[in-house]
Amino acid sequence: MTKMKNYILASGFLLMLASCKKEMLNTGPTGSADEAAIYTTTSNAANSINGIYRYLYSRYSQQNQPGQGGVMLQLDFMGEDINQSAATWYTTAGSGTGGWVSQKNDASGYVEYPFRLYYRCIGNANALIENIDNATGPDADKNRLKAEGLTMRAWAYFNLVQIYGKRYAAGATNSQPGVSMPLSAKDVKLPRSTVEEVYTQINKDLGDAMTLFATASAAPNKSHLSLNAARAIRARVALTMQDYTNAALYAKQVIDAGNFSLMSNVAYQSGFNNISNTEWIWGAYVQSDQGDTFGSYFAQISWDGNTTYIRSRPKRINSALYGQITATDVRKTLWEPAPTAANFPLPLATYIREPYMSRKFKTREVPTIGDVPYIRLAEMYLILAEAYANTPGKEADAKAALFTLAVNRDPSYTLSANSGAALLNEILVQRRIEFWGEGFRFFDLKRLNQPLDRTVVPNFVSAAVGGVLQVPAGDDRWQFAIPISELQANPNSAQNP
Repeated sequence: MTKMKNYILASGFLLMLASCKKEMLNTGPTGSADEAAIYTTTSNAANSINGIYRYLYSRYSQQNQPGQGGVMLQLDFMGEDINQSAATWYTTAGSGTGGWVSQKNDASGYVEYPFRLYYRCIGNANALIENIDNATGPDADKNRLKAEGLTMRAWAYFNLVQIYGKRYAAGATNSQPGVSMPLSAKDVKLPRSTVEEVYTQINKDLGDAMTLFATASAAPNKSHLSLNAARAIRARVALTMQDYTNAALYAKQVIDAGNFSLMSNVAYQSGFNNISNTEWIWGAYVQSDQGDTFGSYFAQISWDGNTTYIRSRPKRINSALYGQITATDVRKTLWEPAPTAANFPLPLATYIREPYMSRKFKTREVPTIGDVPYIRLAEMYLILAEAYANTPGKEADAKAALFTLAVNRDPSYTLSANSGAALLNEILVQRRIEFWGEGFRFFDLKRLNQPLDRTVVPNFVSAAVGGVLQVPAGDDRWQFAIPISELQANPNSAQNP
């Protein structure tokens, strides 16, 4: 595969600085005149953070690498709940990670892709954090921009350490290698920090950001990180650390803030494509003139995008998981077990139908325009439920949190009668159904130290993933290789087993 261009190395990367131009991202090295100009005023500095958000939905070297949305899909295809009937994008070694081969190849573009994306965000965030205090402009704007930079850096390191490091284990020393952690443009050729050190920095950045957000100007829109987005990310981090007290604390803060509400059943069936949805906390806002027909999230996951990939390869749900959705649950309508021209009309005769195909994601505008969900309120209820279910004496609270979400999706749902492991399993099944195609499954299996088992999926096609149907918990394959480009540039780094 062609090597990625402009690869941003963790060890000594050139800081990529984004302009506000819609047609492209201009870049310049650290210390350039352009950089100095960007941080003279808060209004200019805002262009830098806007550039980071643009990275998150921009194509990288392949059309199935549409920024953060592409990483979400790469990770979901490593699970068992989304599948395709044949080997193609996301599942073969040459086009993705779903076959559990390319993520251990240090020369693979699918190893470099998330590494490059997140360190590129970190480089820009570091420059913003270092320079914004000296900019001319209102203090409230400085606080907001710095808080956005800190939250972005924390979120990027959180993704990196989950992908390239071993899982965090509560009560352990967590001295296993995490990732190199530059916090300044001056930090070059760093060794890999431990997993514990990376999580410590993530929590510090989020704490500092939340303090700044409290006296900051309002975020321009939900495509920008905000106080509630920082709280939500901190809840995610705490859940991954098995810190159930803080997971519940921050998830509840988001819920209690009252800025978001669970979507109606009608909205649930509208295509998951619009950031104005009342449930979305943070997402990518993709304007009509900023789309990429073949290199967008909706060019990969939608059912109606007009691309060869969409027309010929429907995305399908694990049929056993589908069977666990009650008949009165709105989510049952998002997949069709026996699609026909009558129950699943398609835009053109060239689109094919397959059992259990998805209609969850629909383009907002043709050919493949749609906003990308990063954080939704539903996640906060499920984090709250899982955290309480793992806390002695809080089982009733866990059931109540689960009920609020589940009854919204299924009016016939009644308060769970489960307890202990059965209640936890019910919550986790709800997560699998709720976040299908949104990038959660790999991370959930890894944080819970559970194995991958595709043999229990009746409609999983073994050949689509090269025959890889099971991966034991704790196997070395759960850690992506460190890209060879990083190792060549940074002699102080080290490869994963």
